[in-house]
Amino acid sequence: MANNIIRLGVNIDHVATIRNARGGLHPDPVKAALLAVDAGADGITAHLREDRRHISDQDIDRLMAELTVPLNLEMAATEEMLNIALSHKPASACIVPEKREELTTEGGLDVVGGYDHLSSFVQRLREAGISVSLFIDPDEAQIRASKEIGADKVELHTGCYVEKTGAAQAGELDRLRRGAELCESLDMEVHAGHGLTYDTVIPMAEIPQFTEFNIGHFLIGEAIFIGLEVSIQKMKGLMEQGRASCG
Repeated sequence: MANNIIRLGVNIDHVATIRNARGGLHPDPVKAALLAVDAGADGITAHLREDRRHISDQDIDRLMAELTVPLNLEMAATEEMLNIALSHKPASACIVPEKREELTTEGGLDVVGGYDHLSSFVQRLREAGISVSLFIDPDEAQIRASKEIGADKVELHTGCYVEKTGAAQAGELDRLRRGAELCESLDMEVHAGHGLTYDTVIPMAEIPQFTEFNIGHFLIGEAIFIGLEVSIQKMKGLMEQGRASCG
């Protein structure tokens, strides 16, 4: 599975966060998604939360109608979200843990603890032709459970890696590397995301098993200063630089 493929999925949630802070229609996250595609994004990610704090149902409707690249729908494992996914049939669905009081997704999904519920959930999505990813920590038990319940891929949570420095950060990077290698041995595609920045993406891209990074908040934040197109193109350039260095 290790190869030179490295894709960037751009998460547009926080364009919607800015819109919703004041109400109205501006800035439009769908317009941001289309600009991201023009800038080189390989896919678009949007998290439809239960409380609709940023992305709305109407945003998902429009993304499905207007995108020319795959939509990755991030969602909690609830019946409401399952029905929305089944009605829209995005290219992929990434199942994430979700708590209403959290500011952002905190840690990975507990696949081991939610095995029975998630098994049925994953099966129903896959039967509809939707590729299923599980957002998990780089933990051996969680990775093996993800494979057992039929997930097509996993997205490893990079939050601990980006938050640490020095030896602690190197340790988290090694943990991610070992997780990616385990996914490869299980013949399961492996993605990564959460908090990746210009400073932290190259070492991740040097791990050849990773085929996709999903990045949002940082790119939208940088776009305030340098524009969305430039922020995305710079990130893709750094990703490709890291991938080239691993042969």
